[in-house]
Amino acid sequence: MTHRAGPESNPSESSTTFPQVAEPVLRRVQDTIIAWFEEAARDLPWRHPDTSAWAILVSEIMSQQTPVSRVEPRWRAWMDQWPTPADLAAAPTAEVLHAWDRLGYPRRALRLQDAAEVIAADLDNQVPETTEELERLPGIGSYTAAAVSSFAFGRKATVLDTNVRRVLVRLFAGRERPTTSPGREETAWAANLVPDVKHVEWNAGVMEFGALVCTARNPDCPACPLHDICTWNQLGRPASATKPKTQKWAGTDRQLRGAIMDVLKAAHAAGDDRHGVSLDVFTTSVTELDPTLIDSLSESTAAAVARVRELSADRDRISRLMTDLVTDGLAQKIDGRLALPNR
Repeated sequence: MTHRAGPESNPSESSTTFPQVAEPVLRRVQDTIIAWFEEAARDLPWRHPDTSAWAILVSEIMSQQTPVSRVEPRWRAWMDQWPTPADLAAAPTAEVLHAWDRLGYPRRALRLQDAAEVIAADLDNQVPETTEELERLPGIGSYTAAAVSSFAFGRKATVLDTNVRRVLVRLFAGRERPTTSPGREETAWAANLVPDVKHVEWNAGVMEFGALVCTARNPDCPACPLHDICTWNQLGRPASATKPKTQKWAGTDRQLRGAIMDVLKAAHAAGDDRHGVSLDVFTTSVTELDPTLIDSLSESTAAAVARVRELSADRDRISRLMTDLVTDGLAQKIDGRLALPNR
């Protein structure tokens, strides 16, 4: 007999067991989420009915670990410039990285271009429909494959991002938040919660519900239409025994890498990168630096260089990070100069 975890069960956050859900409870949750989504969904451009599968794929890659408010303007500009996979595949990589702007994690842009090259060359410029085919593309993981298959093609798929997972474990398992990544058991459990009808609306609805109502911090439980059957709420909303891992930014290598990339993007936009930016402007001390190297740069590039130097005076660290950028395909070194890659 199926059952739903109730207040008396006091589930442990470390447990790998996911409870069966009674059919009447599941039906109410499905109907409520779908109805809520129809009324409350944000008007995002990639949700419009005429949006191409390629545009949806781009939105999913851009939205990874990035707020929608930052994604939307970049997505619009990107789709205007490269409306098909073949367009992006043919673009200079330096221009792709510059267009990525400040979305963060710029290797996503390289992976997206790699996927575009495969789609254009091997798949007749058509994004594949199934999760299995999508996962064969470079840089496309299980979440992105399921999301594109569902939202672009209407196929039944189990879309598990952090928002979806948090809503489900709170409602049915009574835990504040899910584990770092879903395992096989959780994936199979969540698959059984996806309805046969309106499964696209369910996937999008649970995700939106987690983004707007059942948020990671300060969830709006009084406004939740499911608060009366939410296991986590019935348990008194117990806090997790461990704090979520947060990524520091200030003073990290990631911040400094981003600042170096800002120099290269500024140089590209100003035309300073025809031969690259001299490595000396990054690593040579102010007293030893040839001032003509800075004077030859545009104002925006010089300002970006000054920002790098503000963040760190450790020339070994800066050199190491520049080498990492080259290794990651985000930059190239040419005769003692650094520039965005040209491929």
